[in-house]
Amino acid sequence: MRTALELAAKGKGYVSPNPLVGCVIVNELGVVIGSGWHERYGGPHAEINAIESVRNREELVNATVYITLEPCSHFGKTPPCADALAALPIKRVVVAMTDPNPVVNGKGIQLLIEAGTQVEVGLLEDEAKRLNESFIHNKRFGKPWVFLKIAQSIDGYITAPDGEPGIFSDKESQKLVHAWRSEFDGVMVGGSTALHDNPRLTVRLVEGRQPKRIVIDGPGELPEVLHLFSDQFENKTIRVTHQKPKYGQELDPMLQLLSTGSYRGQTMHVKEKGNHCDLKEVIKRLPEFGVHSVLVEGGQSLSSALLREGLVDKMAIFIVPFLLGGGTRSVIGLGIERLKERLTLRNVEWQNVGKDMLMTGYL
Repeated sequence: MRTALELAAKGKGYVSPNPLVGCVIVNELGVVIGSGWHERYGGPHAEINAIESVRNREELVNATVYITLEPCSHFGKTPPCADALAALPIKRVVVAMTDPNPVVNGKGIQLLIEAGTQVEVGLLEDEAKRLNESFIHNKRFGKPWVFLKIAQSIDGYITAPDGEPGIFSDKESQKLVHAWRSEFDGVMVGGSTALHDNPRLTVRLVEGRQPKRIVIDGPGELPEVLHLFSDQFENKTIRVTHQKPKYGQELDPMLQLLSTGSYRGQTMHVKEKGNHCDLKEVIKRLPEFGVHSVLVEGGQSLSSALLREGLVDKMAIFIVPFLLGGGTRSVIGLGIERLKERLTLRNVEWQNVGKDMLMTGYL
């Protein structure tokens, strides 16, 4: 089952909105004879890939199949995997966790039992749930999984006193963040971060899928010369605004000259709330744009707003080993009076990433 979980993880960034699934088939002598994982959305599921990898089909007699998630029992992009397994001469199926999708949710297991197959459920269930925490969240709450990333100095600042970026994360931390980008459907920043930092939000330090890029641009006035609107991945950018974009207004004269009005990405129009975009509507509507999980790399304003609205599901805080002595406070340093209530993280974990300290926890 651990091997199946490792295989399932290979699908990160490629199978959304489907779950990550791995499968290993072992013959009656305990020898692995087949394995596979769900590689791409719309492609064969893990069970089918594993079955097709078996060279000697006679070894399937009395074999045991290990699957990280209950096999599907319905027709979607592909036929039901439970039917495919039930048709084999296997003896036993071991499932890590049931499928939270109400269309399945026990039906696949029941189908196998009715076919005379022994079924066991719950082996390494916690690990399987953690692997698919985004998928489980989507099915349970019907909205995207929001993961907030923050990098701050030991004394709680994200920029230096002169306004320049003050956080220089360790190279290992940067690689980890790029790996996260490749695993999420979208990466989000606020308008201020987009304007002042001009980030690319692309995957460069590791191999992986390029995510969609979401920028909260309330008045729709960000200049198109920014990387988000003008690089080779501009078609993967989603501009979120509470009114029609006003290109070239209230911009630096040089930026006005360079703004071409040739933006080829997508635009999400949402309601205005306190002179800002209604973030609850933004998160709710992201699936319309193919985004079911989002990594937030915003500054103080966007991060605190998402926390105040209760829209963050998990946080990651990189603590960089130096003092800035002033500048822009991290949302963590704002105090509970700005966030209205105390925030308690659950299942907190600490780890060293290069020279940085990383804390993760759930809200």
